[in-house]
Amino acid sequence: MDAQTQLELEAAAFRALRKHLMEERTDVQNIDMMNLTGFCRNCLSRWYQEAANARGIEMSKDEARELFYGMTMAEWKANYQTDASPQKQADFEVAFKENVTDKS
Repeated sequence: MDAQTQLELEAAAFRALRKHLMEERTDVQNIDMMNLTGFCRNCLSRWYQEAANARGIEMSKDEARELFYGMTMAEWKANYQTDASPQKQADFEVAFKENVTDKS
């Protein structure tokens, strides 16, 4: 497979993942994703931002989230986010530390 085809397939897979998470499984909470997998929608938007910044494209965290979510975080939270139990919040602290916090 040539590099361009691989790039196009990877982009298509990313778009399918985004669509799945943003349109088909809005019931799945970010905290549950983070606790189970070590990443969530916010991580995906951050990776998008980091890729843009690495290419010299200035993009803030909020801009990346709005591009990924297709709405502001306030809109997403109002429409889809539910309250997390104290146990889920405690589990999140561990998952965030293990997967997001800079370990260097």
